[in-house]
Amino acid sequence: MPGRDRDSAGDSERNADRDGADDPSYDPERRELGHPIDSNALMIAAATASVGPGRLPELLRVADEHLRERREEYDRSYECVDDAHHADATDDAGGVDDAGTTTYLVPDGHWGEVGDDLGLNRREADALRRAHEQHLLRLGTKRRRRREFESALELREAVVIGG
Repeated sequence: MPGRDRDSAGDSERNADRDGADDPSYDPERRELGHPIDSNALMIAAATASVGPGRLPELLRVADEHLRERREEYDRSYECVDDAHHADATDDAGGVDDAGTTTYLVPDGHWGEVGDDLGLNRREADALRRAHEQHLLRLGTKRRRRREFESALELREAVVIGG
């Protein structure tokens, strides 16, 4: 039986990439869960949101799909504060970070409207707002623009769109 355990473990490792391909939210380039929000920002938002931590990643995937369809509208209508969509952004260790994302500042109440479009309740829309806000603040720290982004968030909301 030990040989069989080893074989099934090996099969799992060999099939890991193929299994991920069956998940529509799986991005083989970035091995992400299908949304652009940084994992640390996601953890902070999940801790403060009024939705279950397992629900937030799914909400982020649905919202990102909705936002991607409207990227041109965001480009025309809102202030872009960080565009890693066309750049090779790197983190302090030199690894890829925020690659493929574009971050905008939008009017206060925007996430309520997006939530209405998606049929979400107020708490779910607020959880999305918090996750995008935390991502912007983390990005601000990395770009040495945190104070600027904190001030902006007093009047506006953040939207991060994946690539």
